[in-house]
Amino acid sequence: MPGFLKVSIAATALLMLAGAARAEFPDKPVRFVVPFAAGSATDQLARALGQAITTDAKVTVVVDNKPGGSGFIAASDVAKASPDGYTVLITTNTTHAANEHLYKKLPYDPVKDFAPITALGKGGQIMVVNPQLPVNTVAEFIALAKKEPGKLSFGSGSSSSRIAGELFQQMAQVQLLHVPYKSNPLAVTDLLGNQIQMMITDNATGLPQVKSGKLKALGVSSKTRSPLAPNVPTIDEAGVKGYEMSYWFAAYAPAGTPQPVIAKLNAMLVKAAKSETASNFYQSTGTEVFTTTPPELAKFQQAESTKWGRIIKAANIQPE
Repeated sequence: MPGFLKVSIAATALLMLAGAARAEFPDKPVRFVVPFAAGSATDQLARALGQAITTDAKVTVVVDNKPGGSGFIAASDVAKASPDGYTVLITTNTTHAANEHLYKKLPYDPVKDFAPITALGKGGQIMVVNPQLPVNTVAEFIALAKKEPGKLSFGSGSSSSRIAGELFQQMAQVQLLHVPYKSNPLAVTDLLGNQIQMMITDNATGLPQVKSGKLKALGVSSKTRSPLAPNVPTIDEAGVKGYEMSYWFAAYAPAGTPQPVIAKLNAMLVKAAKSETASNFYQSTGTEVFTTTPPELAKFQQAESTKWGRIIKAANIQPE
């Protein structure tokens, strides 16, 4: 074999090895796309996980908030992104279990357009009202709502928050005015200003306002009382028997992302969720750490979609 050919083959082999080394995932910043505004529970979780990954794996994580359209904007962005693992949707049941039952047509397919990575957590919500409202209990709120049908309003910036309010209406047999928002923190701002009177929102968004005395808590949506607010009864024990509503977080990549990359993302996110760095988010918001394998998330999502469809139908919510 001529010498120049040997050199050429050797050089090509070295270039291939160098390329393989450069291609090892991840070798550049990863973008976490969040369907809700800064300050929302999902945003707080994404930032906590990103910080943990940056600290542990020395990988820069950029959080990209794309609120609006009930998660349509963020989900569509990720669905259309390059399937290389560098774009990850940090989302909730809003985009991947509820929306398909709330809207006649979605700009994305919650199953076909995504590769499941892992679940990230689950938790309950808290029913809060403006302090100017002359009620201190769920029963008093129901009585006031029945006295003035359709005059009291509730806000929501996620499907979890909206369906919690709609289910409350149905089970408490009251008529409220629903006011939609791009994200729960935006709804809380109007609740603080008394533009709306009530919200059932995640603890991360509502509880700090309760502790500061700016909002009144009437009940929690979980089966049992929250350790973060032990004096606040469940909505069930406050009189709306059988009431329960929770939410969950999960991570998805664009469909077609290579399995080795999905496996690496799963390992990074599961480790981050169980890290000391992220523990403050979970503990301060009463969120349970809940991680899965990609197939487990796919199965969980399917079951949750069925459950949310049933709740939405029972609440008599017509798809928009």
